Amino acid sequence: MAVPKRKTSKAKTSSRKAANMKKSAPGISICPQCHQPKLPHRVCPNCNYYDGKEIVAAE
Repeated sequence: MAVPKRKTSKAKTSSRKAANMKKSAPGISICPQCHQPKLPHRVCPNCNYYDGKEIVAAE
């Protein structure tokens, strides 16, 4: 079984974890039908439209 020969330094550990800290929240776009915020390239949760077409039947 592989065992580390030396203790991993704080700098090595921090630089490895730093890549995850650069990630940001996804962008928000505006729905052209109902003008509510939504995630891009997804069906609008308010009006159920995508690309000008109704995708999910509204109840």
